[in-house]
Amino acid sequence: QVQLVESGGGLVQAGDSLRLSCAASGRSFSSYAMGWFRQAPGKGREFVAAITRSGGGTDYADSVKGRFNISRDNAKNTGYLQMNSLKPEDTAVYYCAARSNTYYSASPYGYGYWGQGTQVTVSS
Repeated sequence: QVQLVESGGGLVQAGDSLRLSCAASGRSFSSYAMGWFRQAPGKGREFVAAITRSGGGTDYADSVKGRFNISRDNAKNTGYLQMNSLKPEDTAVYYCAARSNTYYSASPYGYGYWGQGTQVTVSS
C-alpha cells in the first residue's frame, strides 16, 4: 500500500502560480501511476492530470492544458502539479491519487489510493 499527503495549496490571485506536491510513503512510489483530481463545492471529483509510473506519459484535462504541468520524482517519492496562470474557476480541493498500474486513468474510480486534499483558492 501507499499513503499520500498533498501540500502546497493556498490563496492566490488570478494569474499567479502554485506548485502542489504529493508525498508518498509505504510501498515504492514508482510502482504506481499517479493522477491529480479536484473537487469544487457542489461538484463531482474532476480529472486534472495524470502521469505514468515512469513519468514518460502524461495527460491533461482540456481546461488545464497549457497551464498545468504534472511531473514526478520517483527517487524522492513525490509527485508534483505545477499550476500557472491560475483562474478563479480553478478553485477547488485538489487530490492526488495512485493506482497500482503502469498507466494512468482519467476516472477517479481507477484509483485506489487518495490523499486528504489541499485547498486551492484563486481570487479574481
